[in-house]
Amino acid sequence: MYQFPIGVMLDSFRKPLDEALDCAVKVGAQGLQLYTVHGDFTPEALTPDKRRELLRKVQDHGLCFSALCGDLGHGFGNPDLNPDLIERSKRILDLAKELGTDVVTTHIGVVPSDPTHPRYAVMQDACGELARYADSMGSHFAIETGPEPSAVLKTFLDGLGSRGVGVNLDPANLVMVVADDPVEAVHNLKDYIVHTHAKDGVMIFQDNPEYIYGVTPRPENIEKETAFREVPLGEGNVGFPTYLKALEDIGYKGYLTIEREAGADPMKDIGDAVTFLKGIINQ
Repeated sequence: MYQFPIGVMLDSFRKPLDEALDCAVKVGAQGLQLYTVHGDFTPEALTPDKRRELLRKVQDHGLCFSALCGDLGHGFGNPDLNPDLIERSKRILDLAKELGTDVVTTHIGVVPSDPTHPRYAVMQDACGELARYADSMGSHFAIETGPEPSAVLKTFLDGLGSRGVGVNLDPANLVMVVADDPVEAVHNLKDYIVHTHAKDGVMIFQDNPEYIYGVTPRPENIEKETAFREVPLGEGNVGFPTYLKALEDIGYKGYLTIEREAGADPMKDIGDAVTFLKGIINQ
């Protein structure tokens, strides 16, 4: 199988930067992804000197950035918020270029299955502007999968007529939120995948994605229950051997970036995930 490079979401270690970089090296990661929407790593907080220092630290550890995470937490479904969110997203893409990566991952909200839904056009307009900006730089905003089935996302992306907005394929989100088949998603979205997350999970029951992602307030008469559970790689319903084979079949050459958002011992879980992925890749 193709030797996919393995990355890690640095924030998953839940450690300060220097310690997290050491952890990434210890588990055998080759690349890393970093949240750049809060704290010390926003474009506003990172002065030119601090950007150079951050890149130097990463490179001194023998690592590189697979992507940045630019999820501002609102999506792009509100026309009143979009002008500010779009400008902030552009600044994150500028930062990504300076740090040596062409990919910024983000959530855009829930794409309606009906293209005549009023929010559909609002999201298309926002993503169209982001796509044009990314195209001008040879970069990509990568929409994280999960809020909608892959076929719906493909139709939305086809309507943009661009590769500036692509896909960060998170197979666990597809399994946990919309019960979508990760292998089918790979083939549906093959023209757009620029980055992936390596994560696993199970659906407990199928909830409304609009409630899960905060697009629509949950009615008071509907109790919030745990609809899904993230689990260590290999313990969920992603089916990594067939999923990785599908990525290989479409010619994907990018990162498998491990993201661990649950569990009491992320260092162990991430280390086990690296071993698990390498075991499949090297079969």
